Amino acid sequence: MRGRNDFIPALLKEMESRTDYLGGERVETIYFGGGTPSLLEPGELQTILERVRALFPVDAEAEATLEANPDDITSSRLDAWRSAGINRLSIGVQSFYDEDLRWMNRAHDARQALDCIRLAKAAGIHNLSIDLIYGGPTLADNHWRRNVADAIALGVSHLSCYALTVEPRTALDKLIRRKAVTDVSPDDQARQFLLLMDWLGKAGYEHYEISNFALPGRRSRHNSSYWQGKPYLGLGPSAHSFNGLSRQWNVANNALYIAALNGQRPEQPGVGLPAGLVEGKEELTPVQQLNEYILISLRTMEGSSHQTVARRFGEQQATALWQKAATYIRSGKIGDSAEVLRLTPAGKLLADGIAADLFFE
Repeated sequence: MRGRNDFIPALLKEMESRTDYLGGERVETIYFGGGTPSLLEPGELQTILERVRALFPVDAEAEATLEANPDDITSSRLDAWRSAGINRLSIGVQSFYDEDLRWMNRAHDARQALDCIRLAKAAGIHNLSIDLIYGGPTLADNHWRRNVADAIALGVSHLSCYALTVEPRTALDKLIRRKAVTDVSPDDQARQFLLLMDWLGKAGYEHYEISNFALPGRRSRHNSSYWQGKPYLGLGPSAHSFNGLSRQWNVANNALYIAALNGQRPEQPGVGLPAGLVEGKEELTPVQQLNEYILISLRTMEGSSHQTVARRFGEQQATALWQKAATYIRSGKIGDSAEVLRLTPAGKLLADGIAADLFFE
């Protein structure tokens, strides 16, 4: 990691300056994500975790997750991560087929994708999540079935599954535009998502959020806190924080982040943090809070609760929301219930669009 010698001290300084952000609430989850945190040396990871526990009231049973790529995982690293306090891994497997991995320009191969899961279990880390990608032009339905079946057979307790997206102006986007490679098919993606829900449901996995499936008791506690609207503190470049009423985010550039924390720059007025650290902040209006609740809750298996909307935003808003949802209830995309708005399998194909249509102005 470039600039590691400067980055770690800067991260620890930010941590020390943010001890009051969560108001003394106990920390139930710790998540190392974004970029490639598995490239941190085990000793650096341990230093960060020890500092977190020294500065914040961390629950004794806290979930501590590390994002890792299959090609970064070795027996020695796994042992060191576990010794440092990591008890859950989120692995960017993407596929167990070399053809798919080459098309996605991944650094690992299919053998590494399989081996890393076995290595993690042998090291005593059984709380595993893997990412799988569907809907790519190289992924036939029978290969998609095999990917999912392999994950089940390996005893992976949590799967995050995403439709392949092509970001504008990327190398892949340019290749598709030149017709050098096949474009993705929305119809294929919809079909493979429906197949995924069927296969994992029969295997006993809870479809607890649009992109996330877990065996009972193995939901991601960290991501679930986002979806439940709980406050969270993000540390590092680009990190977002939320205190229940406002959201703020750090500067994205690593060099600027380090300069803000390691320099002698004065505090930002009204923020109490080094100048240049916080790139932006937004205070959420009641309508924005309601819309966020609709967007997030509709993505979960619990759905949008009439009681919750009424309690937090008023009975009038709850009644209006159910009136807005009537069209989708009639079309079978939302289940017919006076207590909760819950997407059906057909509705899950259009989750974000339905939520946006239910937003309040």
